[in-house]
Amino acid sequence: THDYTALYEQIANDRLPMVMALEADRMANLDLSDSNVSTERNVVLEERRMRVDNDPQSLLVEQIDAALHLSHPYGRPVIGWPEEVRRIDRVEAQDFYKHHYAPNNAILIVAGDVTVEEVRNDAQTAFGKVPARELVSRAAYAEPPRMGETRLDVASKDAKVPLFMRVYRVPGYAEGAPGQAEALETLAQLMGGDATATLYRKLVVERHMATSAGASYDGYARDSGEFTVYAYPRPGVSLAALEHAVDAIIAGYAKSAPNAKELARAKTQLVAAATYRRDSQYAMASAYGQALTIGLTAFDVKAWPDRIQAIGGDAVAKAAKNFLLKREAVSATLTPAP
Repeated sequence: THDYTALYEQIANDRLPMVMALEADRMANLDLSDSNVSTERNVVLEERRMRVDNDPQSLLVEQIDAALHLSHPYGRPVIGWPEEVRRIDRVEAQDFYKHHYAPNNAILIVAGDVTVEEVRNDAQTAFGKVPARELVSRAAYAEPPRMGETRLDVASKDAKVPLFMRVYRVPGYAEGAPGQAEALETLAQLMGGDATATLYRKLVVERHMATSAGASYDGYARDSGEFTVYAYPRPGVSLAALEHAVDAIIAGYAKSAPNAKELARAKTQLVAAATYRRDSQYAMASAYGQALTIGLTAFDVKAWPDRIQAIGGDAVAKAAKNFLLKREAVSATLTPAP
């Protein structure tokens, strides 16, 4: 991701020492020869072609992020722009590896049939032999204020159906004031979490303006988060009319607190989803690793359901009013080209 790289294995517990040894070796002895760098660089370019360049919606999201984050690395795609990738050589790769991949810059998460003593001993045996490295200090980014809304209108011959999307720059869990991220998370669930949410219910079911609509909030970042709304119009419905309808729904949440019953259901859905994810060892480990790498604590992960349940309707309305501002957003349309 923009903030961290996650390497993971799912293995039998008696293979844990072996896997830790392999990870320690990867941390210390990566082969960054010219031939290896050239080969892997081509792999990255091919992956980009398959996952981004051949997908008009992925290309649109890249353009949105570039326009949304004026001076922050979040404006650059995680996989890199094609020309950036092509210029990476052995020296640049080695320098990045040397200053970032070290035990003093890593967090180890183990979930499963193990004991603390076993994990501690195995980790000390494997990683204790890897020397610490001089790290590159993390830069602090202060983005300039946005003067107004940015608009993107993209036509692509690969696009099959039109799309309206808007992404807002909003506080995340790490940088926001207490309760702000949880309020935005609840707002996203209310607006577009599933087929019972407002965007889908009003635009798809009731008004027949869209074939699909939703909203999401991504607040697990070291710096600012993103709040996204989207809708696909039905044939004969203009993107302008659909955008106007989305704006009316957002304005409604900013004007008054949500219905108490809908608010309770949204919070229950969020807490239930988090609880069910813990049934997966991978998801549970990821939740803790993700939080720790952006500056949160294990307590924050454990207390998250209680913080969601504590969010009131006024906090949701305040979040919509204060953060879903067009000057802090990029509004984009994607249309099929002849």
